[in-house]
Amino acid sequence: MYFWLKVFHIAAMAVWFTGLFFLPRLFVARHRSEIDADKAYFIPAANTLYFRVMSPAGLVTIALGMVLIAYGPTGAWLVLKLVVVTLAVAIHLYLGVVMYELQRGRDRHGAWFYRVLGWLPLLLLLGLAALTGAKPDTAPPLPPPPAQDGSLL
Repeated sequence: MYFWLKVFHIAAMAVWFTGLFFLPRLFVARHRSEIDADKAYFIPAANTLYFRVMSPAGLVTIALGMVLIAYGPTGAWLVLKLVVVTLAVAIHLYLGVVMYELQRGRDRHGAWFYRVLGWLPLLLLLGLAALTGAKPDTAPPLPPPPAQDGSLL
């Protein structure tokens, strides 16, 4: 069971991060008035990608990750990984805000900003892979849990 949870967790993460890579590319195309910028294409494509592909994949990734945590992995590397996942969620939510603003005709950034925004998920993905694969010992161990007998120590 644990193996299949990991497989589906990684598969959902791959779909989620693919959307995190591609949505900023749609923003660049819209900004540069490419063929993808036509409202008849951009709005349905961006909405489908964000609401029907990325968001469900992100939710499945996080839900399966929480189930996998219940199997008991420990260490500071896990805390660092959760920080990186939190950053990925923040980027996901920010892309939704940008998409909403663009659909309303409010473009606050240039193509360069959207290109940089498209590279951030790659850095996060590399960080997640490094933390998960290596489980580095460079991070200090977590403090022990508090005593259960009611005393402070």
